[in-house]
Amino acid sequence: MVGGATPPHEVRRGVLLGFAAYGIWGLFPLYFDALKPAGPWEILANRILWTMLFCALVLLVRRDFDWVGPLLRRPRLLAGTAVAAVLIAINWVVYVAAVTSGNTSEAALGYFLNPLVTVALGVVVLGERLRRLQWVAVGIGVAAGIYLAVTGGRVPWIALTLALSFALYGLTKKKVGVSLEALHGLTVETVVLAPVAVVALLVVGRQGGLAFGEHGAWHTSLLVLSGVVTALPLLCFAAAARRIPLVTIGLIQFITPVMQLLCAVLLLGEHMPAERWVGFGFVWLALIVLTIDSLGSLRANRAAQRDLPVNDCPS
Repeated sequence: MVGGATPPHEVRRGVLLGFAAYGIWGLFPLYFDALKPAGPWEILANRILWTMLFCALVLLVRRDFDWVGPLLRRPRLLAGTAVAAVLIAINWVVYVAAVTSGNTSEAALGYFLNPLVTVALGVVVLGERLRRLQWVAVGIGVAAGIYLAVTGGRVPWIALTLALSFALYGLTKKKVGVSLEALHGLTVETVVLAPVAVVALLVVGRQGGLAFGEHGAWHTSLLVLSGVVTALPLLCFAAAARRIPLVTIGLIQFITPVMQLLCAVLLLGEHMPAERWVGFGFVWLALIVLTIDSLGSLRANRAAQRDLPVNDCPS
């Protein structure tokens, strides 16, 4: 609804879509681990091309192409979608590289840091003013990053890149999502990235490293299905972002890194040094503070709306 509150049934639908998106993403370490020995660039290319074909097939079945002409006449919207495409491509390739190289736990750290980065972007990009507890949460998050860099002997680039790229992607989708349906946006994103995917396959192929079709029907099927597996949570996420507040999205998204961390430690056999557990503890503390602040702010807003005189309520 433009200019009004989202209907309750749409909010409920948005919450369910959010849980679906983050639940599927939480299982991604197992899926991408099964795609080895394919490398991250080959997996990225397959995700882009098969997702584009999946979206095209859905659009063809629905005969849904009326939006293309108006989109081409809106260069700012088209540019915003192209920016989102670049950001999600960076996120994809870094994440896959992390999983296939045995760094799933650091990738999980990136998604734990994502809410804190989102809050920081609100200050830097949108000029928002943080509440006291938000400052505390961001400060703890910064301390956690410094601690992990010092104890680990290096800056946790994987975690920081994943957190920043997806926070920027979410911000971009929030800006353009109202004007562009989820399926349409994902279609444009993959079309923009298709030339990159083709070049990546050509380069990997010339180096003799293509795994597609070389490791049995099951492995090949998993690469082909990466389009559907990629599209479904992104469509759910984009649809959820249009229906529920960022606060709600921020709370739901904790599901993904928890599931990823459990997959890394319990199922993929990754070793977690004690120093990293301490760093995760700092981040979890920051997220608890941020959650308390978000819930408190939500309750205060609802109470303020209930106390408004009838004549002052927006029509």
